[in-house]
Amino acid sequence: MDLKKKSFRMGIVLLSLFFIGGIILLYKGNDAIALAVEKKAGILTAEQVKVAFDSVGGRLTCEAVKEAQNVKKGDILMVLDSTDIDLSIAKIKAQIAQIDAQINALNGSIKIGYAKTDTNEKQSFRQIDQQREALNSARATYENKLLDYNRKVELASVGAIAQSELDNAQMNLNVAQANVAREEQSLATLLAGVNDTGNTDELNLPLITQARSELDNKQYDVQSLIGQKQFLEAELRELEVNKERLILRASEDGKILKVLAKEGEMVAANVPVILLESKRCYYDIYLSEEQAVKLAEGDTVIGKTVADKKDIEGTVRFITAAPGFADLKMTREKGQSDLSAFQVRIYTERENGILPGMTVEVTKDEFTKR
Repeated sequence: MDLKKKSFRMGIVLLSLFFIGGIILLYKGNDAIALAVEKKAGILTAEQVKVAFDSVGGRLTCEAVKEAQNVKKGDILMVLDSTDIDLSIAKIKAQIAQIDAQINALNGSIKIGYAKTDTNEKQSFRQIDQQREALNSARATYENKLLDYNRKVELASVGAIAQSELDNAQMNLNVAQANVAREEQSLATLLAGVNDTGNTDELNLPLITQARSELDNKQYDVQSLIGQKQFLEAELRELEVNKERLILRASEDGKILKVLAKEGEMVAANVPVILLESKRCYYDIYLSEEQAVKLAEGDTVIGKTVADKKDIEGTVRFITAAPGFADLKMTREKGQSDLSAFQVRIYTERENGILPGMTVEVTKDEFTKR
């Protein structure tokens, strides 16, 4: 009987202790709601990158990586068949070479044409000088014949010479006058309507000017060919860029999670063919509005891994309103209303011993110290 009473009393004491301890814990803030406010946790997640061929497609000829393989930035992942692009590049290069030959031939022709025109101009100037001298000689002869004729007219008037001599002087004068007219016509032909200033090197002969104008116009043909060449060169660069895009390279360091296309398959442009796990990691925590207002994008946050309590330094990437399911439902517990939650994403570098999937905890001190 005493043993039963003693056991009953011990039970009453234990129940009383549990009850009093619960009350103390409740008012000290160690219930689930209070602990959720004091400490935040998130799952470390590695960013996944969908890798695709940029704007090109074709048959996959080389699958250079396998699942779970680690790759470095710039490593070759896959290669598409380049036969069609190679043929197009060869065709464009042949067209460019043909245009280069046309440009060189036309430039050579223009150069030779200018040289010939300069030679013709010099020859024309010398012919003009010679014709001018011939005209001056014919005019001098005419002046002499005119003096001789005038003397013989006077002599014939006094009967000092026979009439036949006067007739001969008249004939010689007419011949000299005809020679002057012929030489003037020849000089006018060489001048081609240009006013003779007496300085041959300053003359602008129409035929020479016309020849130079025609050669100048051929320069437009050269410019047209250059424009065609530039257009083809732009097409060539585009083809070379597309050929380079046929080789899919890793955009960053990471691990191959999944290969979505197999060798021999047709691959469409911009369709993911590889799923890559990057070295960039992040975790999300959810804060109340009173806590979130004390953080800003770019702030540094120190978290700890649950597994080994290792510090992880991270940077706040963004703070945004969280979905409704993340709100803290206080249910008027301890006189508090429900709290809206804010999603805080923290990016961190992956270090030794830190793996995606680990839980990272951030204490209240980290998001209230600012």
